Amino acid sequence: MGTSSFLTDVALGDFDSLVLSRSHTTPVLVDFWAPWCAPCKMLMPVLARMAEQYQGKFYLAKVNTDVEQELAARYGIRSLPTVKLFRNGVVVDEFLGAQPESVIRELIDRHAPHPSDNLLAAARQSLARGETSQAGAVLRQALETDPANDDVRMELARLLFDQGDTENAERVLDGLSRSSREKPEAVMLLARAEIARIAAAGPDARELERIAAIRPVDSEAGYRLSAHKVLQGDYESALELLLEIVRHDRHFGDDAARKTMLTIFTLLGGKGDLVKRFRSLLSMALN
Repeated sequence: MGTSSFLTDVALGDFDSLVLSRSHTTPVLVDFWAPWCAPCKMLMPVLARMAEQYQGKFYLAKVNTDVEQELAARYGIRSLPTVKLFRNGVVVDEFLGAQPESVIRELIDRHAPHPSDNLLAAARQSLARGETSQAGAVLRQALETDPANDDVRMELARLLFDQGDTENAERVLDGLSRSSREKPEAVMLLARAEIARIAAAGPDARELERIAAIRPVDSEAGYRLSAHKVLQGDYESALELLLEIVRHDRHFGDDAARKTMLTIFTLLGGKGDLVKRFRSLLSMALN
């Protein structure tokens, strides 16, 4: 295959410069193929056409695995075609086989630069300086001009949660793409939204504290209060409240206490001493 501004054949000798180094500024899609591979021949024109359509938003590199066996071994190529997407010198996404164009486009769009990336960077700088109003205004502008930028959505949702505006935070998260919802950052934000819904469905925290003081075994009050504790950053108290419900009212709200403990574990990133301790306590309570 010949070269163009957006695609070229790549060999071992120029892989570092054409793929690894380039990927620090532009996503590089590497198509590992072979002349005898029929699906490779089906995929090749699709990728080439898309490289031209995207006009530099990603770069297409072709690696003939019959010739470049060392590169194929380095990246564990076991079936053809295999397509890997490089960003900042490492593989960040991939697919196997001749996929439909819609699947390939979704993969590229997840990693291609967005026109609002500069606005996102400016908003993050404002947040670092504590200028939350300025950051919010810039993020809203970025989302309005580029609604497909899920990184902007997540940053704005996080800011709205921090400001106590859970309703608008959830509305922003509703627009996340299916693929972005699987990112750890999005999973944690969606868990936070779930907790916020629990808190919003009952009395305020002060009233719940009063009820809990009068009726310590009130599962409903403890359940709602645990959500407020999470929003206040008091995860340990929240987990203690929920654990007591699991111990004494196992079937409350269709196992709501246990499920919410799992949601909090997700919100905490699924690791850490607190998660480890309460996972163990939960296991003992269930058994």
